[in-house]
Amino acid sequence: MSRTAEISRTTGETDIRVSLALDGAGRGTRATSVGFFDHLLDALARHGGLDLDVDARGDLETGSHHTVEDVGIAIGQALDEALDDRAGITRFGSAQIPMDETRAAAAIDISGRPYCQVQAPLPLISLGGFELGLAEEFFRAVANNAKLTAHVWIEAQGDPHHMVEAMFKAFARALREAIALDPRVEDVPSTKGLL
Repeated sequence: MSRTAEISRTTGETDIRVSLALDGAGRGTRATSVGFFDHLLDALARHGGLDLDVDARGDLETGSHHTVEDVGIAIGQALDEALDDRAGITRFGSAQIPMDETRAAAAIDISGRPYCQVQAPLPLISLGGFELGLAEEFFRAVANNAKLTAHVWIEAQGDPHHMVEAMFKAFARALREAIALDPRVEDVPSTKGLL
């Protein structure tokens, strides 16, 4: 079974290309022209066990919001397509990630019901062109378009760079666990028979 997808998304604000393989090793390139966001996507791919290519062009003269949100939409759509009918997946995943003085956690259910809750007291600053408040927009865009439930939160505060990076790593590890194939599960892991 090939668990891969390619998504193209073009709007009046962005032009995005995403290639995704769920059973990967963090390979690929991430090029959004938003330096810190590329770093966060690298962490998502590496710790999520995803081969992920992202090529994004956006209206950065207005800020990075459209680029970050639209990349999240495209990655969510790629996840949805690559997961197909969800047969054989573990479905649930959670992770708690320390990064020096900070700690973040994430819990994911590939439920078919889009929902995202982020609890993160992030300062209203920008790092490497990435406005930290956009972390929530990214996770929401992924969750809505991949049709999954995601909770991401900060358990210990500290350096803003560390907090956001720990959030992305926690999300990645929870996602890796949730999308993993379980050899004991042959069908869809739901009493309803549908996700």
